[in-house]
Amino acid sequence: MAEIQMGVIETQFAEMIWELEPVSSSELVKLTADRFTWKRTTCHNVLRRLCDKGIFRNDNGTVSSLISRQEFFSMQSRRYVEETFDGSLPAFIAAFTKGGTLTAEEAAAIRRMIDEAEEVQ
Repeated sequence: MAEIQMGVIETQFAEMIWELEPVSSSELVKLTADRFTWKRTTCHNVLRRLCDKGIFRNDNGTVSSLISRQEFFSMQSRRYVEETFDGSLPAFIAAFTKGGTLTAEEAAAIRRMIDEAEEVQ
């Protein structure tokens, strides 16, 4: 899948859509007027950009996601590890845990994730 990037405001708007979907574009206009003090045209322009990026679709005024919140942030996390740690998940985990400790629950959850990932492959 192609790399998808969103700015801070686009991300906040996307979070709103993910929380409410399916949601009408007219409802989004009202919500963004309150939350971001946007005019109707600004809401529609940002929505169009997010649709053009392949994150959402606006089907006859009903907005829904093409990519879930979890899928989007999973892609962003993978890209971050690729760019920052040369794709090394162990290097990322070492950096993440350096100077800190994991709780027993966190360590157990990570072990379960590793076990599940190994089973799938």
